[in-house]
Amino acid sequence: MEVTYTHCAGLDIHKKSVVACCITLGEQGGKQLEMRTFGTMTADLLALSDWLLSKGVTHVAMESTGEFWKPVYNILEGNFELLVVNARHIQNVPGRKTDVKDAEWIAELLRHGLLRGSFIPPQAQRDLRDLTRQRTNLVQDRARVVNRLQKVCEWSNIKLSAVATDITGVSARAMLEAILAGNTTPAALAELARGRLRTKRSELERALTGVVRAPHRFLLAQHLMQIDFLDEQIALLDEQIALHMAQTDTNNAQQPPASPDLPTDTPEDTTGEAPSSAAAPPGWEEAVALLDTIPGVNRRTAEVLLAEIGADMSRFPSAAHLASWAKVAPGNHESAGKRFSGATGHGNRWLRTALVQAAWAAIKVRRSYLAAFYHRLAGRRGAKRAIFAVAHRILIAIYHMLSRREPYRELGATYLDERNKANLIKRTVRRLEQLGYKVNVEPVQPAVV
Repeated sequence: MEVTYTHCAGLDIHKKSVVACCITLGEQGGKQLEMRTFGTMTADLLALSDWLLSKGVTHVAMESTGEFWKPVYNILEGNFELLVVNARHIQNVPGRKTDVKDAEWIAELLRHGLLRGSFIPPQAQRDLRDLTRQRTNLVQDRARVVNRLQKVCEWSNIKLSAVATDITGVSARAMLEAILAGNTTPAALAELARGRLRTKRSELERALTGVVRAPHRFLLAQHLMQIDFLDEQIALLDEQIALHMAQTDTNNAQQPPASPDLPTDTPEDTTGEAPSSAAAPPGWEEAVALLDTIPGVNRRTAEVLLAEIGADMSRFPSAAHLASWAKVAPGNHESAGKRFSGATGHGNRWLRTALVQAAWAAIKVRRSYLAAFYHRLAGRRGAKRAIFAVAHRILIAIYHMLSRREPYRELGATYLDERNKANLIKRTVRRLEQLGYKVNVEPVQPAVV
């Protein structure tokens, strides 16, 4: 088999140790193997880097083992061409499983160019990912605490959630704090309602008639304090994310533009679409402003999307490549002329979650293209498949928006019908005639102003 890299190494990474297999050229031009084991402390990883440099290694491959590959990547980045490989793609022969064999197997595959590395974004984007993912975790934690708060209200016969949409809103919060202070008079609690909730004071009196005991008050107070703490932490992360994006834009503006590199992990279902315009990628703030024009996408969602895919779309040859990498496009499994499962596969769960949440919000915008597309598909494919297809369309739009540095352009609810207008008219007329009607179709003349 042809040799692609003459000086390479494979790493089998664990929590406390890294087994390295270095392959170089021997004195007679043959293959020379050398194995060494290192610790995972920073000093040990620096020794690993020095050893690989002394051997003239140019390419290093490692498995994406949990979070353990990240410290190794941080130390080796910049000194070697690094490939982080999906472990399922490089399984060894069964029955020959040792750390030394794994490292040697990875090195052999890399030596012959048989490995595809995963896309690892630049350091600034990885830092942004850490911040946005932590904020997402806190938002999810807050939702869980709110659910626990609602359970305690149910235990004490307080049916506040049956009347108020948000039990952590201004009115509901004032009522809960009054209950904690010892005020259990339903009429007095209902008078704390604000805004449109004041029209439901009679319902609130019935909902606030409960049996609140001391343990319930204690649990309510604990949950409210936890919600306040999480709100404070989320606000701090919002500020830190905005600061990091502004600093990244400033640093990028001071540096000369570099030639973009394509990701090593190119999806298999390629298309003939050429890369988009070669214009410089937008800055973080500009990209957030562009994505904020998409229905269903607010600033927080835009920050999550950018943290996962970045603002530079030149890494992906086409929109289809991006959708395949994100695993929001239908899978391709065909054999003997038969098409089997079209499952999307396991992708970036942070990206998929943000896209699906944006899709659910987008279909609520009336007379919009995304809402029309959803209802067109949901009737025959189901709501879940339809919403995932909407998420796919949003990601395609993001690719073109960032590539061209253009805001979202609303196509309208009739866009899909206008593309096949003649066929739609013919099909509709045929159905009416089958019901026994005579149809005469005439275009409506535009009104004269």
